[in-house]
Amino acid sequence: MARGRGETPDPSEAPARQRSDGRVHLRAGPVGGVGSTRILDLAESGPSRLRFPRGEGALEAVLVNTAGGVACGDAFTIALDLAPGADLVLTTTAAEKIYRSDGPVSRIENRVTLGEGARLAWLPQETILFDRARVRRRFEADLAEGATLLAVEIVAFGRAARGERISAGLFADAWRVRRAGRLVYADSFCLDGPIFDLLTRPAIGGGARACATLLDVSDGAEGRLEEARALLEEAAVPGIEGAASAWNGHLVIRALSDAVGPLRGLVARVLASYRDRPMPRVWQS
Repeated sequence: MARGRGETPDPSEAPARQRSDGRVHLRAGPVGGVGSTRILDLAESGPSRLRFPRGEGALEAVLVNTAGGVACGDAFTIALDLAPGADLVLTTTAAEKIYRSDGPVSRIENRVTLGEGARLAWLPQETILFDRARVRRRFEADLAEGATLLAVEIVAFGRAARGERISAGLFADAWRVRRAGRLVYADSFCLDGPIFDLLTRPAIGGGARACATLLDVSDGAEGRLEEARALLEEAAVPGIEGAASAWNGHLVIRALSDAVGPLRGLVARVLASYRDRPMPRVWQS
């Protein structure tokens, strides 16, 4: 059947292809009581790989997608299991690209389990959606008492350097965080259809072309609200709106920008100060 320009493709009409199925499962924990965090077990399959730059302090894991991006119908899963007292920083080698789909929806599943006193800094670089990209992403975290999760996600809607507009697409993102088995944070975000037009609406994006979310779930998160707001004010640049709020044992910073570059810079400056640690080296390249 002929399909008009701008219409969303029917997944049933897409040709069958061999799709990427990338999986990573990492167990990490301290060695020698309160020693440095080390790899306890690592499983990798498909185009997903973890690399571990040598350094002091927390174990740093850099996720590599050898497929070069996420295409229509691909599936990627990351599973992290941190033993009590573990300290891990996870990042990515570069921005993750979600390519145009002729119908099938790609899926990204991220699941993390943190033992008592474990710390995870989830710091991937930005995700870039191409026109007609279709993806569903889910982040689930189970934290024991005393565990700390700091997670950031940046999303760019279209390739700004090419003046790209997402005339049609799907981006669905769900976050679920549990503390000692109890749900403490739930966030669902979905743009389906003419994403560029949807983002122009004041109640959705107000013309934004990129967004960022920073989530801190830790024992002292609520008490850092004024600090977070001060950091946002210090890092403020034209074209970016940001705000922080705190409740129920966690703190959230959200920001909207008309371009991803300045937003990435603001997030990096705020994170470096908030964590009192430099950003992973791949962020600085």
